Amino acid sequence: MALRLYDTATRAVRDFAPRVEGRASVYVCGLTVQSEPHVGHVRSAVSFDVLRRWLLASGLEVDFVRNVTDIDDKILAKAAEQDRPWYNLAYDVKRALDEVYAALRVLPPTYEPLATGHVPEMLELIGELVERGHAYAAADGSGDVYFDVRSWPSYGELTRQAVDDMEAAPDADPRGKRDPRDFALWKGHKQGEPLTASWPSPWGRGRPGWHIECSAMAGKYLGPAFDIHGGGVDLRFPHHENEQAQSRAAGRDFAAYWMHNAWITTAGEKMSKSLGNSLLVPAVLERVRGVELRYYMVASHYRSTVEFSFEALEEAAAAYRRIEGFLERAAGEPGALPPAFVAAMDDDLGTPAAVAVLHDVVRAGNRALAAGEPAEPAAGQVRAMLDVLGLAPPARGGSGDLRSVVDALVQGLLEQRAQARAAKDFATADAIRDRIKAAGVEVEDTPHGPVWSVTD
Repeated sequence: MALRLYDTATRAVRDFAPRVEGRASVYVCGLTVQSEPHVGHVRSAVSFDVLRRWLLASGLEVDFVRNVTDIDDKILAKAAEQDRPWYNLAYDVKRALDEVYAALRVLPPTYEPLATGHVPEMLELIGELVERGHAYAAADGSGDVYFDVRSWPSYGELTRQAVDDMEAAPDADPRGKRDPRDFALWKGHKQGEPLTASWPSPWGRGRPGWHIECSAMAGKYLGPAFDIHGGGVDLRFPHHENEQAQSRAAGRDFAAYWMHNAWITTAGEKMSKSLGNSLLVPAVLERVRGVELRYYMVASHYRSTVEFSFEALEEAAAAYRRIEGFLERAAGEPGALPPAFVAAMDDDLGTPAAVAVLHDVVRAGNRALAAGEPAEPAAGQVRAMLDVLGLAPPARGGSGDLRSVVDALVQGLLEQRAQARAAKDFATADAIRDRIKAAGVEVEDTPHGPVWSVTD
């Protein structure tokens, strides 16, 4: 195949050659389910969904694994703040994340392993590292186990750093470390932490460190060597550097290519909860449809930083609707992909150039319609390109559209109910709730606001 990818590890564009003929294997670091997903969170999922679709369109079978980190310091801290079990928080956020992925047309992975379901594989890998002299149990009685970065001469090769230039790993108390840069493979259970957030191990009860989770899960489902490892650019160090070091120190070749998508920023800063500038996806989807938000992301190259603005998002939505308008006027099943589109996608997933080809074909099709000429060939090409990009127009009048209409109506009534309750007009509030229930909709009041569902 002709696909060329920018490999972060080599800092160069390389011809992609799958290890197994006719089959590509991809591992993508998924999210830590600590809070509702914002726009910045989901760019990685969309970017690597485009990669997966292009590999499929190129004739390859694809084993695509995207993990879920459902045990982590941040999850425990958030759950404690909300006075709820950590596993309940992780489960709720995972459900919300699934809804967002579906709204953005992200294909379900071949498998989506949860970290909590793979502790035995993590303990096995840690044991191998200890046996090989690349890991050690802390001597302070904490039950922590660390990777010894000085024992692996290639440590730092992914990000091209020298160990002495690195900052200390902030993942555990440094008193038990031989070197401040040593990172935690296993964290001993500490007083005050829920017992449910710990598992038995040769070093006492505890839980896995973040980095060992992905190495163990990738190895279980894709084997000791696989094609592509992806994730956000912020994961290059320390997460991916540590993944590669511990995996190769254990004798596993691990990833042949490393790909990283850039950030979505606001005011020049990475979009994140800690900065207070996050834009939750459900709120954004009140202004545009999921397919329009996806178009906004796909129109930029995955390695380009995107400065988010609603003005740009609305312009992108308008551009997508022009494509839809053409397809509503021109019939045609998906046809062949234009050579210029193929060339753009084969050049490190060049979606900006691919989208430009898409609009060129739409303009040609509109000219054909205006001249009374057949537009089916153009429409077929447009549909084929949209399929590759995950942007096929939603069916009009389908259940997805009905759900959005019902949601808008129910939300309007819930707002009226909230206003009545705020005014202590409980009779009106109860009447609105009864009206909603009579329509076959059940409302549950939760700490995060009312949630509705259709009753059986």
